[in-house]
Amino acid sequence: MKTKILVTGANGQLGQTIKELYNKNDDNIQFVFASKKELDITNFKELSNFFSLNKYNYCINCAAYTNVEQAEESIELAFKINAEAVKNLAKLCKKHKIILIHISTDYVFDGTKEIPYLETDQTNPINQYGKSKLKGEQYISNALKEHFIIRTSWLYSNYGKNFVNTIVNKIKEKAKLKITTAETGTPTSCIDLSYFLYALIKNKSKNYGIYHFSNEGAATWYDLAVEIEKSLNSQHKNKLDKVAGFKTKAKRPKYSVMSKNKIASNFDYKPNNWKKALAHFLETF
Repeated sequence: MKTKILVTGANGQLGQTIKELYNKNDDNIQFVFASKKELDITNFKELSNFFSLNKYNYCINCAAYTNVEQAEESIELAFKINAEAVKNLAKLCKKHKIILIHISTDYVFDGTKEIPYLETDQTNPINQYGKSKLKGEQYISNALKEHFIIRTSWLYSNYGKNFVNTIVNKIKEKAKLKITTAETGTPTSCIDLSYFLYALIKNKSKNYGIYHFSNEGAATWYDLAVEIEKSLNSQHKNKLDKVAGFKTKAKRPKYSVMSKNKIASNFDYKPNNWKKALAHFLETF
């Protein structure tokens, strides 16, 4: 019998990457992709009817409110999508015996640590986006045992608006760029995260709980921009300038690198270094 997987938020960058990689289903795994238009997870009645009519083994929740700046003003909407809708999913996954894989964020931490964050470290989000994502995590943990919460960071892909795509386009336009060094984290390829999620399902792991997944290593946004520039066109080096930071509505953690030791020990899985993952991704440009 095939393992049937529902992917919510299928038009987001992670959902589209999973679709690109796994739309041609193998003999044992079948993906079903539902965009917001096809399935509004904030509507409990609609969601309940959907799960009653369709049987799934897993639900990968890629649906999220991800505009960190706007979340400072649209607090109610951020919590509606990142927390209350996640509670809906958790309740229905429990009812229908579905394993929930939920994508969360490094922004559940305050950034005051100076070594990689562990899954067991104290959470303390400093912006509304992080607070809404943490609330979603808590709803899941309280509602069902059969879940994987995957915290990730600085996602990029071929799809949508993200830092890597923006910098690639600006470099090609020969624009002069000012890039901040105020934050240290880990860029993460949606391709690599998709591979991990597939391996998690394929191996039918029962080691439920919270996990950190990003590429390995650490970088500032400036470091990431420099690495992009190196891969594309070295003659534009002088177009990148460091700045200490920008004035923003939302506070960001100064340090949000996450330890992947739990993934290594529980799943025998080691993510690629962020530079290697980036180089692989930029081969498509």
